Amino acid sequence: MLDLVGPLFLFTLAMSITPGPNNLMVTASAANFGFRRSLPHMLGVTLGFPAMLAALSLGMLGLLQAYPDVHRWLKYVGAAWLLYFAWRIAASGEAEDQGARARPITFLEAALFQWVNPKAWIIAVGALTTYTTVGGHLAGEVGLISAMFVLVCFPSLAVWALFGAGIGRFLHDPRWRRAFNWTMGGLLAVSLATVVG
Repeated sequence: MLDLVGPLFLFTLAMSITPGPNNLMVTASAANFGFRRSLPHMLGVTLGFPAMLAALSLGMLGLLQAYPDVHRWLKYVGAAWLLYFAWRIAASGEAEDQGARARPITFLEAALFQWVNPKAWIIAVGALTTYTTVGGHLAGEVGLISAMFVLVCFPSLAVWALFGAGIGRFLHDPRWRRAFNWTMGGLLAVSLATVVG
């Protein structure tokens, strides 16, 4: 199992650091609310994804293969939730201007989002099929995969959040902030094009 650590680390890093819905949402959150207020969102992704991965390894994947309609509906629910978050990003402005209405995504929202995030499903299925062995110690292998994602995911999200926080310093003009938010929301919505059809 230790021979999996190096390749698994590279896989995890590539999947965690590359653009996707989580990274776009964290970037937008940090640009609008700052790094510190985006921490619950980042922790929700970091812990929510391994929880989903563990549940898939316990048989959820078999259920989805046996009942493809459930998978199809999950895909549509995911697309709707992704569009909702895209709208939240696009419509957000200065936190001070919106008062109590403006808030970053919560830990629970971010954790639950993993269940409908198309990239998270692709990563989870890829990790489970590639880094587990037939007749191997499934619990130990899934534990290793989950631990690797916990270790790599948060620093990867932090890079995107720092990028967003840096951009946020230049978005004091409401027009620029609006343009940035609409761009990020649009990119998040466009990310659906290849997974929903």
